[in-house]
Amino acid sequence: MKPLARTASTVLLRLIGTVGSVLAAAFALFAALDLAPGDPASRLAGAHASERTLHAIRHQIGLDKPLFTRFWNWLTGLFQGDLGTSLTYRQSVSSLIGPRIADTLLLVGYAAVLILVAGLGLGIWAALSRRMGTVITALTGVGLAVPSFVAASALVALLAVKVHWFPALGSGGPSLGDRLQHLTLPALTLALASAAYLAQITKAAVREEADREHVETARSRALPTRRILRRHILRNAMIPISTAAGLTVGGLIAADVVVEQAFGLSGLGATLVAAVAQKDTPVVQAVGLLMVVVFIVVNAATDALQAALDPRIRAVSSR
Repeated sequence: MKPLARTASTVLLRLIGTVGSVLAAAFALFAALDLAPGDPASRLAGAHASERTLHAIRHQIGLDKPLFTRFWNWLTGLFQGDLGTSLTYRQSVSSLIGPRIADTLLLVGYAAVLILVAGLGLGIWAALSRRMGTVITALTGVGLAVPSFVAASALVALLAVKVHWFPALGSGGPSLGDRLQHLTLPALTLALASAAYLAQITKAAVREEADREHVETARSRALPTRRILRRHILRNAMIPISTAAGLTVGGLIAADVVVEQAFGLSGLGATLVAAVAQKDTPVVQAVGLLMVVVFIVVNAATDALQAALDPRIRAVSSR
């Protein structure tokens, strides 16, 4: 098979696998919510509604149809941009969550940048400096151990209440600068544990590569240190590092739920918590599916990055 055809075949297989994963996750989410306790019809009709009224409401919102029929109708509606109607707010789910997506994506993107910069920087520094390695390892161990709500309280007390550097609540105004200022403390909270984890993975990967024979050979040839680090250490160490980075960044969309609640943000996480409490199934389905899609897409992008970094992965994938 020619290289171009092999590459096209690999991309097609990865695309099919990604779409299949999304569909399987969508059905699992839909079925799990269907099996969850509670009847949306009872909540809509009230506690003292008659069985006739409940039957009419179930028929109106389609709950009297088989599971696979309801899933197919929901899935075809998704492709047409119809996410259903909120049972609580009586408006389309797309109009309800649309304005909230921007705040969540901005927060997650901000936190992802902090994770990559701090995690990679501290990990490489700890791997190359034996003296600072112990200190950074201890600090990252603390970062991994601190729960998000405790980190949020500490950051608010120190940076918002004591020194007044950042606001403690809200998403900020329309300007990007004001929004980033309001999202700094939530992003730091969201990034703390993930950056510590990535730093430890980076440290271990860089140290492992630094001790390999070809690196010692490069040092014996008196090659510049930066060249050795860039071409002989980091290039090979990026395989496990990119895996860890992809998993942590992909998981931010789920971890965002706790952080939005702590800082009073009106993003997807806060919307999901409110929808679960109110048993607003269409909203839970839409937000849950969006989170799953983001995680799967980020991991697919990570796989593509690994294939680009390591020719051996490309060779295995194209067989």
